[in-house]
Amino acid sequence: MTAKTRIGILGIGGVGGYFGGMLAHKYFNSYSFEIIFIARNESEKIIKKNGLKIISSEGEKIVFPDEVTSDPSTVGPLDFLICCIKSYDLEPALISMKNSIGPSTIILPLLNGVDAGDRIQAIYKEAEVWQGCVYIVSQLESPAVVKINGKIHSLYFGSDSAKAEKLKYWLKIFSDARIEAFISENIELTTWEKFIFISPFASLTTYLDISIREIFNNNDYKETLIKLLNELYQIADARKIPFPENIIELTLTKMEKIPEGSISSMHRDFRKGSKTEIASLTEYIIRLGRQYRVATPTYTRVFNGLLANITNKKSTDFLSPSNPI
Repeated sequence: MTAKTRIGILGIGGVGGYFGGMLAHKYFNSYSFEIIFIARNESEKIIKKNGLKIISSEGEKIVFPDEVTSDPSTVGPLDFLICCIKSYDLEPALISMKNSIGPSTIILPLLNGVDAGDRIQAIYKEAEVWQGCVYIVSQLESPAVVKINGKIHSLYFGSDSAKAEKLKYWLKIFSDARIEAFISENIELTTWEKFIFISPFASLTTYLDISIREIFNNNDYKETLIKLLNELYQIADARKIPFPENIIELTLTKMEKIPEGSISSMHRDFRKGSKTEIASLTEYIIRLGRQYRVATPTYTRVFNGLLANITNKKSTDFLSPSNPI
């Protein structure tokens, strides 16, 4: 009997809950695939008893994986690992999966930011690390309950080294599970297109603690947003990322179409007083600026303000219409 292809989903939050849930819905008790959720302890208990609930515009569905655990050491070898954790948890979470990851394991990070692949490869030098990003508005309403807002839930993935046949094989696995998946011919560009969207959006809305709609309604705030976009564009240009010349205009148009009331996961974590992805979404740009000798005064000021706000210190340099960046 041929061994099953074992797919692990690390992190059952808004992203991992949706994409992992779709895989579990399709392949539960399959002869060919085994879907394993690596979740937090509370979620593990709920999923084992009641399943994972996915709420979307199409209704509700309850799904069960073939296995769910909060103890990574029990998972065993994996053929494919989808990482859907927050960027600040990446290293400890991946190290805890050492018994599951070997030279033949494919690792696909679906994290905010563009540095995950390098960080994973530094830990597992022999593993096959792909790149990926998602467009989805989702959140964990409560343990094992994922809510999807809107109808956009797309997954893009790719690799500069993997053979086309292997990429197409996994595309079929995703597509058969009704996941809107796409192979990117230039995955670095694709991830940076997402990054130039999410980094300024998450950084500025979290700093100001307001919605993107409120930023567009205030000329000073919008000017600050454009400055952030320009700084990131200059760094991308220094890295030879082949953005279209109108990428800033395209990104602003995307931001204006964000559904009313939607906030980034970084902003949501900030409001809850939890850890945030400030290192990957804000500070990383400043570090790249130093590396490529590109000035980042706007990102630096937002970053310093975020640090002050996150550490519960009253920032005297908080943005206001009379004090724009």
